[in-house]
Amino acid sequence: MDSTTQLTIHRTGTTVPARTSGSPAPPGSHEITHSGAYVYDPDRPAGSLHLRAARVLEGNWTGTSTVPSHGLYPHQWSWDSAFIAIGLRHLSPLRAQTELETLLGAQWGDGRIPHIVFNPSVPLDAYFPSPDFWRSSTAGRAAGAPRTVQTSGIVQPPVHALAAWLVHQADPGLSRSRSFLSRMYPRLAAWHRYLLHRRDLGGGGLASVVHPWEQGMDNSPCWDAPLSRVTPAAPRSFRRADLDHGSAEDRPTDLDYGRYVRLATDYRDGGYADGAGEFAVEDPAFNALLIASEHALAAIAQELGAAGTARHARAERLTAALVERLWDPAEGMFFCRDVYGGDGRGGEAYGGDARDEGESGALGSERRSPESGAHGSESGAHGSERGSRSGALAPERHSAESGAHASEQRSRQSGAHASEQRSRQSGAHASEQRSRAGALIPERSVAGLLPLILPALPRDIAATLVRTAGGPHFGLGGVARLAPSYDLTGHAFDPHRYWRGPAWFNTNWLLERGLRLHGEHGRAEELRAALLETADTSGFAEYVDPYTGEACGALGFSWTAALTLDLLHEPARADQADRADRADQSTHVVSHPGHRAFDKAQGTPPHTSHASHASHTPHTPHTPHSSFETGAKGGDRG
Repeated sequence: MDSTTQLTIHRTGTTVPARTSGSPAPPGSHEITHSGAYVYDPDRPAGSLHLRAARVLEGNWTGTSTVPSHGLYPHQWSWDSAFIAIGLRHLSPLRAQTELETLLGAQWGDGRIPHIVFNPSVPLDAYFPSPDFWRSSTAGRAAGAPRTVQTSGIVQPPVHALAAWLVHQADPGLSRSRSFLSRMYPRLAAWHRYLLHRRDLGGGGLASVVHPWEQGMDNSPCWDAPLSRVTPAAPRSFRRADLDHGSAEDRPTDLDYGRYVRLATDYRDGGYADGAGEFAVEDPAFNALLIASEHALAAIAQELGAAGTARHARAERLTAALVERLWDPAEGMFFCRDVYGGDGRGGEAYGGDARDEGESGALGSERRSPESGAHGSESGAHGSERGSRSGALAPERHSAESGAHASEQRSRQSGAHASEQRSRQSGAHASEQRSRAGALIPERSVAGLLPLILPALPRDIAATLVRTAGGPHFGLGGVARLAPSYDLTGHAFDPHRYWRGPAWFNTNWLLERGLRLHGEHGRAEELRAALLETADTSGFAEYVDPYTGEACGALGFSWTAALTLDLLHEPARADQADRADRADQSTHVVSHPGHRAFDKAQGTPPHTSHASHASHTPHTPHTPHSSFETGAKGGDRG
């Protein structure tokens, strides 16, 4: 950022004028300088948590995106950018939109959003696996990898539609003037199609991850059993750059890292075709975020003039499939399912723990066959979605909705569909020869609590998850300051080792939203306060000791700062959404005035008000389906 760039952080409705580094500060304002830039907030004292969080995001901004941290993670990461955009929307909706646009600009032709978009100015030896390992433009050619941007070939959790919708809500006038949602929708729809079709490796309607780095909780004990089938790469065949920035005691072991490299190598050498590897896991957090984003896509479709009902219906069917496949009533939480695990019958979990037998019939009429009902109804959802779109959009929105529909048709009838067929049939083990039901993995991870973010989760399951979160395994509101990433009583628990016990801000932010969504406002407020205090005292750490809040990993971590900003804005969120809804009913909606100075300093042309678009931008008010709609990392990462 140059010396004229500023972040305008605003609550009262008064615009702070842009200025250069040589001009005096406006009377009564406070400032923090960082690399020649200024951050203002007339309402908060210098050094406040709000301003320090803004300074972290400013320092990690590259001009088109935000790195998680300059040292350990010097590129753009997929789900990091989604969480970062959620926080950035409170500082500059324009920058938040740019964050997501940069990421989706590297999307592959088959719909996948890669988990890393590499910065060509960063030396190859600064991070491993580097672009020359992934070879996306060549190894990923059949899958439609971009030729001009280097990326990884795996994915990360699908938070992106949710982030896009929240960013739009922060400044609807700016969003509409830039056609933000109409440009994002086809890409986000293609991303969801990829996950729902190409990644349904278990046949039960849920998406599978094919590498631990894809789920985001890279080193979780949940992966130990599935990874045991993988022959590790030779230790001398790669160099771990992560150990240059952290203690080996806090990082994955060399053995685990060798298995990560082997999985990624085999996936690359197979042309990034899905279904041929030895690792496929249905994760509750990954799928819960997909469902939450499907609800968000429905809201986006409504904003663009479509009904959105088919997407909401699909999200509810996916919620039922999540319960069917991954819920364990005896243990009171969701578990990962190893699609290729078990004894071949799919009826037993690891170690003879017959969780699936315990599940059988436990939920009565809510149960559906994973081989027929859930999967079959999902395919029906696509037909329903197509019907609901037909003729529903104004001509100007044809490229956003009808284009996405046409893209779906092409992908099913051309190379993408053929590639899917090949990926399911290639390799030594065809999918028909494997246990499609698989087996639940008996490791308690915070991922098993995150379906709390889902609005259609049955009430009794939500109540049970709240009890489990506060029980001995996670200690939330009791012995633990923040919810740990792994069972406090588990055999592999380590309060400092990567994803094997430390607490992370993004997972706790999601838990806070889930608690609030299901009426646990007191617990949510306690967790919010703990998150803010820990972010403050830890220096916006990447992750922390769940008991003490001691900082671990990188400091000045972007998603920690971004989600801190979101929590700080939380008390006014419902009022803001209510004001936006009232304003949308009028013929004139303009951007939040406090954002204009930043946009001007960025050199962005002033955007027009909603009045200039009212004649051709239909807006359909919708009933919120989740707390996200009302507005109410880390790691090896590959």
